[in-house]
Amino acid sequence: MTRVALDLLGGDRAPEQVVDGALLSADEQGGVDVGPPELAERLLVERGAPGRLEVVAASQVVAMQEDPSRGVRAKRDATIRVACRLVRDGAADAVVSVGSTGAALAAAVSTLGRLRAMSRPALGLVVPAQAGPLVLLDAGATVEATPELLGQFALVGAAFASVRLGLPRPRVGLLTNGPQPGKGDQLRKDAFAVASALPVDVIGNVEGCDVPVGGRADVVVTDGFTGNVLVKGLEGAAAMLSDVRREALLASPERRAAATPLLPALSAATARLQPDVLGGGMLLGVNGVVVVGHGGSSPRAVAARIGVAVRAARERLVSRLAAALDELAGPRPVAP
Repeated sequence: MTRVALDLLGGDRAPEQVVDGALLSADEQGGVDVGPPELAERLLVERGAPGRLEVVAASQVVAMQEDPSRGVRAKRDATIRVACRLVRDGAADAVVSVGSTGAALAAAVSTLGRLRAMSRPALGLVVPAQAGPLVLLDAGATVEATPELLGQFALVGAAFASVRLGLPRPRVGLLTNGPQPGKGDQLRKDAFAVASALPVDVIGNVEGCDVPVGGRADVVVTDGFTGNVLVKGLEGAAAMLSDVRREALLASPERRAAATPLLPALSAATARLQPDVLGGGMLLGVNGVVVVGHGGSSPRAVAARIGVAVRAARERLVSRLAAALDELAGPRPVAP
């Protein structure tokens, strides 16, 4: 049974949504709640599940509004830091947090270390696009990026697509405001030059509309600010489609009959883009499985993030990613 360390205090609706999400997954994998034991046990008793989850003590939390690096350094007993230590020490196989993404990144890097060729990990998200799944990164871990960092994201994204999606030579595109060469701000133009010199198949620029549709690129690279805005936009579109579908079902018989042929398509689009599907990703470039979700995640979304972490751990995704990244990055420099 795969053991997932859960950041009990992370998230806008913590700790309730974390416990509820863990209980949804408890029959399939071993959840380890990391947080104040008395709080966790009280919540389990209230839900009629005393002792259902293992609890590891941690008394501090890095809040959403707190500087993540400082918070992680100052709070040795923070839930996200203790969760990462459990993975480092072999007491857990993966970490899941719906708290501060920055805190998860800082704790993971300082505790688990980075993979080769990565100076800063990216939050990678598999988007179930219409033409087939694609990898989007960074989805929110690094707000300000450099051309060199986007080049690293192209490398790790291609490596991740090869091991996670089974693509022998993934097509990499840079997210910008037009498909033509030379489009975008200076960061995007410089990043294109950097990425084009790497041993990955850079196909050029892609637009935001290419992400939900798919087909042009297997990996879409951008900074964490733009990537997170795009993901939230996709989730908003899914929410609108869900409302349209609900209104059609509640409409008059005549309007409902007219809308009936469209309902399956609306349902499929909503299912692919809803927050419970898109609302989280894996920190790519960390030497361990660390999955991060939205602060407002529902229990179902928490359970989905646990499922992502379990699959990654069982498939030895990090070790396979490291091997693929080593192959792309070339031989290590010989020490003098």
